[in-house]
Amino acid sequence: MISDKYKEAAQIAVVLPAYNEELTVSETIRAFNRELPGAAIYVINNNSKDGTQIVAEQTLSELGCSGAVICERRQGKGNALRRAFLEIDADIYVLADADSTYPAERVRDLITPVMNGQADMVVGDRHSGGHYAQENDRPLHGFGNALVQALVNRLFGANLVDIMSGYRVFSRMFVKSYPILVEGFQIETDMTLHALHQRHRIIEIPVEYKDRPEGSVSKLQTIPDGARVMFAIAQILRYYRPLLFFGTMGFLFSLASVIIAIPVFNDWLKYHYIYHVPLAILASAISVAAMMIFGVGLILDTVVHQQRMEFERDLLKFTHMTRRHSQQ
Repeated sequence: MISDKYKEAAQIAVVLPAYNEELTVSETIRAFNRELPGAAIYVINNNSKDGTQIVAEQTLSELGCSGAVICERRQGKGNALRRAFLEIDADIYVLADADSTYPAERVRDLITPVMNGQADMVVGDRHSGGHYAQENDRPLHGFGNALVQALVNRLFGANLVDIMSGYRVFSRMFVKSYPILVEGFQIETDMTLHALHQRHRIIEIPVEYKDRPEGSVSKLQTIPDGARVMFAIAQILRYYRPLLFFGTMGFLFSLASVIIAIPVFNDWLKYHYIYHVPLAILASAISVAAMMIFGVGLILDTVVHQQRMEFERDLLKFTHMTRRHSQQ
């Protein structure tokens, strides 16, 4: 059962996932408090081993702003955000990292489209101004970002610039209708995919980006995170475009069966007898597997379509209930 401890009726909630951010969490809290003095600020302490929790609690107490430090022991940014969205009730949610890399002074620019009903998710775009390229000293991360961006835009007919930005603003409707199933740093990509798949309105606003201050260490790891990016690409196809994913696999299996069967065809054309019996059996088995794989893609594509219909119905019910509640 979800506790009521942190369910404060705040119009704007600032959510700051933090893992070992003792050096930067205080300044991040202060910066957002200066820009949004009436907002509730929540630090999601994700199993930190340093003094992140103590520093955050002291800063919140000193400022006297509403909010709290919420602890989530399951490691991963996705787990931290899941806890935040379960515990916090607000009209507008601001998400940023607790490492002082995103400019708090731009938060009102990101909030305005959501507050005016123009967007369900606003993303702080780090790339358009060239700031991320200047500050980022990990070229493989840039390559992975570009790869995922190109794939997502191609599959969904979108034109997004920054798929993996951690600086975002969400409407209440988006947060309360978004099932978080990922656990780690794939959360930003997953948010974008959910928004595109369910036809939420997305606006990107260019923001400045600066590298971590000296002494603060990034939690990203090039090789493991690169592997996660490649896995995420496969998952994008499998979950959101199953007919394309399994159809491609079925085509490759069919192509392999035809290539393997070439000696079998030659036997039949020349001798009217099949000498390569093992190849004939193998080609037949692969062709059957290809048809089954393609059939799985058709079934899953139908399931995805049905889920989208159910989501739209639930969204209509949620919107109606929210409006009725606000009128009372």
